[in-house]
Amino acid sequence: MPDTAFDVILYSDGACRGNPGPGGWACILKHPASGKTKELSGGEAQTTNNRMELTAVIRGLEALKAGRRLRVNVVTDSEYVQRGMTEWVKGWIRNGWRKGRGSSAEPVKNAELWQRLVELVGAHDVTFTHVYGHAGHPENERCDRLAVEAALRFA
Repeated sequence: MPDTAFDVILYSDGACRGNPGPGGWACILKHPASGKTKELSGGEAQTTNNRMELTAVIRGLEALKAGRRLRVNVVTDSEYVQRGMTEWVKGWIRNGWRKGRGSSAEPVKNAELWQRLVELVGAHDVTFTHVYGHAGHPENERCDRLAVEAALRFA
């Protein structure tokens, strides 16, 4: 879909120095109509790569103006995020944030982050697009650099 089909393109990435270890997240918000961009990044001293991938998307969606429903394309190199939101989350919700049903079903990892992401996605019309990491996609490469820099601040 062309960029103009969206009000905002949210590029995201997470990084971790060890897993678990010091981690960083980054996102770029791009407004195709104006060409304006905004970069955000941060990190944690002890985390996992998957938590940073989720946090990047959450922080990007939190940065959008409240009260206005937007068409947002989340562009991520994380299959965990992309598949989680397009394939797995409905089942997790149906099963009370557990992987499967019954007493032996394990809780979903990072459930509090997934729940926050679901809440934020509900305020907008969001599409999740997977891109391959380290494949020359300019905004993905920039997010990767920002996330690694953020992680190094905690190393």
